[in-house]
Amino acid sequence: MRLVLGEGVALAAAGIAIGLGGALGLARAIESQLYDVTPADPLTLGGVAALVGLVAFAASAIPARRASRVDPVTALRAQ
Repeated sequence: MRLVLGEGVALAAAGIAIGLGGALGLARAIESQLYDVTPADPLTLGGVAALVGLVAFAASAIPARRASRVDPVTALRAQ
């Protein structure tokens, strides 16, 4: 279970890091479209990053739990 969760969370962390870098890099370009939010608002960026991380964890936990319930011998015979 830890292997599947680790891979999912690591991939999500990489995506969040790239997304935050892109958001900070393009913040000045979309500054006119933001309403009552500064381009590099740490509360907004942190909240969105936390939400995406939570969703990625939940999306990884369901298959990980399902995979941990399968009998290893049955899984090996099916291949």
